[in-house]
Amino acid sequence: MKRIVTLMAAIVLFTAILIGMQPRTTEYQIAEGNRINFGHLLSDLLDAYENDSAQVQDRLQFDLETIKAVSIRDYDVAKAIAEHWASVYLDPEYHLNVYHDDDMEPEITDSGIPDTSSHAFIVLGYELKDGEMTDELKGRCKAAAVAAKMYPNTILVCSGGATGSNNPEHHTEAGMMRKYLAEQCGVNPGRIFTDERAMTTAENAVNTLAILKSRGVRTMTIVTSSYHQRWGQVLYNAMSAVYGKQYGYTPEIVSNYCFSIEPENEAFRNDARIAIRQLASILHIPRQAMNL
Repeated sequence: MKRIVTLMAAIVLFTAILIGMQPRTTEYQIAEGNRINFGHLLSDLLDAYENDSAQVQDRLQFDLETIKAVSIRDYDVAKAIAEHWASVYLDPEYHLNVYHDDDMEPEITDSGIPDTSSHAFIVLGYELKDGEMTDELKGRCKAAAVAAKMYPNTILVCSGGATGSNNPEHHTEAGMMRKYLAEQCGVNPGRIFTDERAMTTAENAVNTLAILKSRGVRTMTIVTSSYHQRWGQVLYNAMSAVYGKQYGYTPEIVSNYCFSIEPENEAFRNDARIAIRQLASILHIPRQAMNL
């Protein structure tokens, strides 16, 4: 009997741990009648990036009007997603603020970032190798450290879970980044907050929005690799739009800063396609509703 009680207690504890590890979500749900409509919108956004034309733009306008006819609330989210996608993926004049190791005058100096605690630099993680940081992840941290020193009253939020196939001690990207920023880059650890659960860029956005809300953050700058910047931004913008409808809280992306590097993983060169798929996961849009 004692063994049974002990076993049941262990099961309850294990279940509680699993529940605690689940990504944070919001209660906001897209109207059932708009799930397919959102799928069409996301497909057409990708089409606009890969093969833009007047016909594609007409389809996008039709998608938005169709969503609006079902739910004004959903329309506001859809419009925010479409407008941000156009600004970062379709505008040839969109500018990336790029960090290089030998930078004497960082581009981020004239980015309009407020030097207050209500601004956060969101530092996105990268898969660990044998439980340790890669040069790419260190590059993202170096960029974040430069930004943090230029804007000393801001905060940093590092996001990334225990990744990598050979990571027996379950080091997390966020935990390693926090340690590196504090010990190697001289950033005050009191300014650094972490999400140590996210395993994808979509989960980075879902998990850290809750941290931003709890800290009263009003504006943010995404810090990541150059090929990952647009991808990350569209996900954070989407989550901000969702939080706006659910909680009346809409933190704004005001700038970007990225470590200049080409992706080792060739699949990451198709960042727009990955971004659309992860947008679908955030919005709970079924894959069959999209022409991908």
